[in-house]
Amino acid sequence: MLVTRQPTLRHFWYPVIPLGELETGPKPFELLKEKIVLWLDGAGKPVAVRDRCCHRSARLSQGKVIDGNIRCPYHGWSFDGAGVCVKVPQLTHGLIPRTYRVDSYRCEERYGYVWVCLDEPLLPIPEIPEASDPQFRQIHEFYEVWHCAGLRLMENSFDNAHPHFVHSSTFGVEQEPVPPEPDFFEETEFGLRMKYILPVFNNTVQKQNLQMEETRTVRISEGTWYMPFIRTLKITYPNGLIHLIFTAATPIDDRSSQLVQFCLRNDTEAEATAESVIAFDRVVTLEDKAILEGTDYDVPLRISKEQHMASDKPGIIMRHKLAGLLKERGEGERGKDEG
Repeated sequence: MLVTRQPTLRHFWYPVIPLGELETGPKPFELLKEKIVLWLDGAGKPVAVRDRCCHRSARLSQGKVIDGNIRCPYHGWSFDGAGVCVKVPQLTHGLIPRTYRVDSYRCEERYGYVWVCLDEPLLPIPEIPEASDPQFRQIHEFYEVWHCAGLRLMENSFDNAHPHFVHSSTFGVEQEPVPPEPDFFEETEFGLRMKYILPVFNNTVQKQNLQMEETRTVRISEGTWYMPFIRTLKITYPNGLIHLIFTAATPIDDRSSQLVQFCLRNDTEAEATAESVIAFDRVVTLEDKAILEGTDYDVPLRISKEQHMASDKPGIIMRHKLAGLLKERGEGERGKDEG
């Protein structure tokens, strides 16, 4: 499946940039190969429009924000957050033609990030109860480009067979390669949920983060997949610590995804510093990245195109559900071998 050739994927919300990055001026982003520009309007709210001036196609992201509107760097035309041209310095009569406008996109702030939907949303932005719970703190972890398909990253997040090999130097138990059966598994209309208990090893950094001395422990993992490329992984340890990871693989183009990851924890900075938490998750994510960036970016939704085993059930369901949604909306899978 080539994401840029599936119009349905334009109907989902994606986190595209940390809100704080817009405080220094407009920023460009490429979402599903659509070039957009984001900035803060006069009320301090994020807005997004197509990153092309309707006059001579200059990149608006190279311009400036003046009184909440973005000014084109080429001839000084200004546009508001709805894409309407509100000022043309060369016009002395002040009447601006209605055709002077650029495409605008739905834009919201949530969890410290700016979210964009290119077309009418099929779903709202996922709700994460812990994000508004005062017992939890939020730690922003990673914002970087991964050269892999978002679906590969989502499948990897629910793959219980890979940790003991990919993460053998951080928490995996390579001597026990048979993955545990899920304690709970449920499909939702636009996703799935699963719960399982995974035996893990604790290295020095992880012992500090978990406030425990044991070398070996178990963690109760509750994973939720939100179609198409968002997941949360809520990990509960025997001592009551909860480490909830939010990960989004925002599709830049067919080959690349913008990784957005933060975590929510019910402890304090005094118990485990944000720096140490990020350091451990950094090693784990790089272990995944090294493998995923070597996989084929054109993930086939047809199950017969790749081989599978029992622990691949979540990924198989993801493929079935995506294929079903595309069919329901009058689309078929468009990949390298599809017309």
